[in-house]
Amino acid sequence: MIAIEARRPASIDCRQTPICNRGDLRCQSRRRKIAPLVTAAPFDLATQDAVAWLASMAAGSVDLVITDPAYESLEKHRAIGTTTRLKHSKASSNDWFRIFPNARFGELFRELYRVLRDDTHFYLLCDAETMFVAKPQAEEAGFKFWKPLVWDKCTIGMGYHYRARYELILFFEKGKRRLNDLGIADIITVPRIRGGYPAEKPPEVADVLIRQSSTAGDLVVDPFMGSGSVGVAAARLGRRFAGNDVNPQAVKVAAQRLREFGEGHVPADIAPMRDEQPDLLASLVPPKRSEGGVMS
Repeated sequence: MIAIEARRPASIDCRQTPICNRGDLRCQSRRRKIAPLVTAAPFDLATQDAVAWLASMAAGSVDLVITDPAYESLEKHRAIGTTTRLKHSKASSNDWFRIFPNARFGELFRELYRVLRDDTHFYLLCDAETMFVAKPQAEEAGFKFWKPLVWDKCTIGMGYHYRARYELILFFEKGKRRLNDLGIADIITVPRIRGGYPAEKPPEVADVLIRQSSTAGDLVVDPFMGSGSVGVAAARLGRRFAGNDVNPQAVKVAAQRLREFGEGHVPADIAPMRDEQPDLLASLVPPKRSEGGVMS
């Protein structure tokens, strides 16, 4: 794991400071001990099979997991034309979504349970069909299931019957940990991203989960990170981030986004130059129209 230089934040007492919000990470009345604040090397990226990557991590070394596998039900939706997430196009490609089969959930959840510290949380983004497969297998691995949260995307997606404008976030716990703010609702309303990385999640969704289930300096992990939205949210909030994706191009995109917050570790064979435009992002630039109206 990457080396971290750290300092401890200044402390304030919300009982004596009227302007202090109880969500402030510096507040002494927070129940969980404040972790060191990150000042260098905030991220560590890899491109491996997700389970193999987790297996290389030490037990009890992770503070929070937020992840969104390319679940098996996507293939069914693609076959009947109700999703474009797996089609070869400028906005998405099968190469970017190697399906993670339901049959592997058991080994995934066992590794996640092993690497998480005691008294931590795990969030799994999925659809309603996958929830019925994932929940019992995560419980069998040792997690306590609390409830599904709802990400309200504000606009409907593709489909035929009651077209979905939401995605589920399954909320699991290892041990017992209090949420940082008990006043947060179970519906997270953030508009979907259009025209970005395939099925890209807005960092603002992960922002809510990270604020609720971690403190500054904690290690947030995403074994299916895609373009690194969870990492961006973690870095903005002063958390360390370890992310993985089987596609090297996805790791390039994530690395470019995360370098805004400092230098981290990226596999040398896929690390882009600082001024390099990743291939996927370049492919999303609309074609230019010539004076004669011809697309170029």
